[in-house]
Amino acid sequence: MNLRSGRLKGKMTSDAASFTSSMEFDKRIFLADIKCNVAHTTMLKEQGIIPPEDADKIVEALHDLESEGIDALNLDPSVEDIHMALENYVTAKIGETAGFMHTGKSRNDQVATDLRLVLKEEIREINADLLAFIGTILDIASENKETIMVGYTHLQHAQPTTFAHHLLAYANELRRDYERLVDAYKRVDMCPLGAAAMTTTSFPIDRERTRELLGFARLMENSIDAVSSRDFMAETVFALSMLASNLSKICEELVIWSTYEFGMVEISNEYSSTSSIMPQKKNPDVAEIGRAKTGVLYGELVTVMSILKALPHSYNRDLQEVTPHLWNSVDTAHSMLNITHHMLASVEFNVERGRELANSNFAAATELADLMVKEKNMPFRVAHQIVGRTVTEAIEKGIKPAEIDSKFLDEVSMEIRGEPLGIDDELVKRALDPYEIVKTRRAIGGSSPEAVEEVIKRLQNFLRAEGFD
Repeated sequence: MNLRSGRLKGKMTSDAASFTSSMEFDKRIFLADIKCNVAHTTMLKEQGIIPPEDADKIVEALHDLESEGIDALNLDPSVEDIHMALENYVTAKIGETAGFMHTGKSRNDQVATDLRLVLKEEIREINADLLAFIGTILDIASENKETIMVGYTHLQHAQPTTFAHHLLAYANELRRDYERLVDAYKRVDMCPLGAAAMTTTSFPIDRERTRELLGFARLMENSIDAVSSRDFMAETVFALSMLASNLSKICEELVIWSTYEFGMVEISNEYSSTSSIMPQKKNPDVAEIGRAKTGVLYGELVTVMSILKALPHSYNRDLQEVTPHLWNSVDTAHSMLNITHHMLASVEFNVERGRELANSNFAAATELADLMVKEKNMPFRVAHQIVGRTVTEAIEKGIKPAEIDSKFLDEVSMEIRGEPLGIDDELVKRALDPYEIVKTRRAIGGSSPEAVEEVIKRLQNFLRAEGFD
């Protein structure tokens, strides 16, 4: 059947047909389109809008197509889209009776419904993989609660922490990514079917019935909004872009930490490559590509927002151009998620190097200042000044952090305050021990093994509550 034959004479040029066709990315909604037509036809039958025997023939033909698969369709661009290809298939099977399935329905509300059906499934799959990634991180963290490393701010040594504590930063970021997608899902899980072209229809359709048959949580309650809204796509792409940003941070740290200079992790050979000319090289190519893919997501988000900007209500063909950017975002983010998950799971942490770095560059300075506040009731800013001067003089004199003692602190204090500190040497040594420092951070979210274990348990409870075992 040629949809143009009623109103328009002649065919589109092949270039125009190809330019406007959505066929290539419509393949993704093939099964959803069948499901949508089955639900709508079933409702039409139940409402007595079309003859039951015709409805049964249509549904049977649609199930036949589902069994045969998409290859049974004529996907030539001249057919315009998959909706017409599907209709042509059913028409070839049962004749003009096939046209009844479009009673009270337009391609406008049909495609909006199809897109939401497919995107719901995509979000569910991504979220299942997010939960699995969080679970893997918790497993690794549980084994590294006492694995000392140095934490960074400005990419400079800051304070001692543990590998587990750092991993839980990843886990909590990914939890928020999961929650963003759960929230976006609520806007996706709305049924536009029955809006028809833009004002519903004079046929006595039952929109609640099609909503129920298709498994949507609620109806879209304005028919103009139903066919023209693509904000659910933009929101999903944003959530995926934020996920990519967080995954990119993991990739970035694996790239940095795997360098000779840091030497903190070894990435598995399966996620590395070598040089075409330098045989000694082990390059973190997968992590680098992960970083780069984030830019793809950002670009897709800007593209989607730019297409949607200032479109008049209701339906405009511009909306068709949003769809490929949505699917590319979904596919890119999903592949990034899984490759980063498996890559991180393959990493070996260099325990000795982690402790070496934590001991090597005055990462204990904050704890030393805190000790002065606790023992001498000294304002923190005064203690900050003393410790800052201590670090400067130690560097100038080639004194290592572990070599600082109460005598050295007294000398610095005399320069600044005119009196010694008189802190017990044993307390000074403990304040400079990275592991002793870590053990004192017992507040929720802190780096002590007890605090880390508490957060692990909370995240494990979260996973169980979300159905992940």
